[in-house]
Amino acid sequence: MNTVIPYTIRRVVRSLLGDQLSRALGDTYWRCFEEKAARRDPRYRASIGRITVMKDEHKGERCFIIGNGPSLKNTDLSLLKDEVTFGLNRIYMLFDQISFATTYYVAVNKLVIEQCAHDIANLPCPKFIGWRARDLIDFTDDMMFLCSRSGPSFYKDITKGICEGATVTFVAIQIAYYMGFQKVILIGVDHSFNTQGKPHATVVSQGDDPNHFDPHYFGKGFRWQLPDLETSETAYNMAKCQFEIDDREIVDATVDGKLQVFNKVGYKTLFL
Repeated sequence: MNTVIPYTIRRVVRSLLGDQLSRALGDTYWRCFEEKAARRDPRYRASIGRITVMKDEHKGERCFIIGNGPSLKNTDLSLLKDEVTFGLNRIYMLFDQISFATTYYVAVNKLVIEQCAHDIANLPCPKFIGWRARDLIDFTDDMMFLCSRSGPSFYKDITKGICEGATVTFVAIQIAYYMGFQKVILIGVDHSFNTQGKPHATVVSQGDDPNHFDPHYFGKGFRWQLPDLETSETAYNMAKCQFEIDDREIVDATVDGKLQVFNKVGYKTLFL
């Protein structure tokens, strides 16, 4: 049986019941039907097993979550070579330039995974991938599928699911929390896009990409979804609150970043 709710049905339910109630029903649907189907899939079971052993693996440590904004061009990434790092989406375009791969990799957007599946599957680091893209990419020995749930929520236990929060950075923060990191440092999270339009709308790039560290990041012909900065800010605030409750910290060391949720710190001061 196909356990995916068709988009047209979801749209009708949302129009009749409103966003909050429709999300709650969607979450119930996941628990009752999709999760049962997922648990029959060996890829899902293997993912849960791999994720479980990573619980609090980095307890008390710090990590860097590397966004993909243009500010990375003004950030000395060589300082991160011996740090624990999370790379997102097409961050691997920088690996040859900086001479190292990130410690972990995260991607949950189906369009990104579909168009970059070969590159992602061959990355030399553990990979967290969105479950909805499971049939678009080869399942490797160091890959873990994450199930997106209806939100907004901050999932402390990512074996139960994750909330995307309209940004893969929020997913990485939930993973970092689960792994026990005491301090999470954001860089390259510019929180600013030159390309404008309806949030989540799928567009096809017509030329060089002005929104990321490389003009070929979402280069000509690449399909991608426009950002939803407001929803992202809501998600970031949830993350900030959860970390503070547990006496942990998220700081923003993005060079000239526009995000105002987290305390700002000078990037180079972190290495003194």
